Amino acid sequence: MPGESSNTQSASSSLTDLKTNLPNTTTFITGHNTDGKAIIQSARPATWKAFENGVMGFNQIYTNEFPADLNGDADIRFHDDKIAGGNLGLAVKSGTVCRMVDFGPEYVCMLHRTQSLDFGIVVEGEVDLILDDGSSTRMKRGDIAVQRATMHSWRNPSTTDWARMVFVLQDTKPVFVGGKRYGEDHGRVTEGLPMSGNDD
Repeated sequence: MPGESSNTQSASSSLTDLKTNLPNTTTFITGHNTDGKAIIQSARPATWKAFENGVMGFNQIYTNEFPADLNGDADIRFHDDKIAGGNLGLAVKSGTVCRMVDFGPEYVCMLHRTQSLDFGIVVEGEVDLILDDGSSTRMKRGDIAVQRATMHSWRNPSTTDWARMVFVLQDTKPVFVGGKRYGEDHGRVTEGLPMSGNDD
C-alpha cells in the first residue's frame, strides 16, 4: 500500500527507519509442552519493512494457509519460509495474513484492491478510509473496517502523530460485480511489492 509521494523503497528491518513515535511490539507465539500444557513457545520482536523513505511501514505478524496445520510446527515453518522468501504480497493464496501497518503524519496510500476479506483495526491515532466512490470515513482508535475486496486507500489525517492499524486478510473466491471480475490492483507506485498471486 505504498503512497503517492515517492517511489516505494524497502529498507532494513528497524523501527527507527520509520521515523515513528509509536512503541515497538512483540508477537507471543503459544504452543504445547510434552505434557500438552500451553506454553509461550517464542516471543518475537516486531520486524519492520519501511516504505516511502520511512513514512510507512509493515510488520508482518503472521501468515498461514487456511485451515492452518499446527502439527509439528508446520504453521511456524510456513510463516518463516514466506517471510524469508521475500515474495509475500498483501494477501496470500488459500490463507490468511496478519500485519501491522504504521502511517506517518499526513501519509496517504494509493487506492488499491486485493482479492481478500480484510479486517482493519485502528490501534493508535485516527485513520481515514477512502473509497473510490469519493467517500472518506474517519476511523478512531478501536474502530474496525471490514474491507470486502473494494478499491480503497488509507490516510493519516494528523499533521504531527503517527497512526497504526492491524490487518487480518483472508483469501476469498473471485469477486464479480455486474458480471465483471474485480481482481487485485495495487495502483501506481508499488515497485517492490509482490502481487498476492491469489487471483490468477
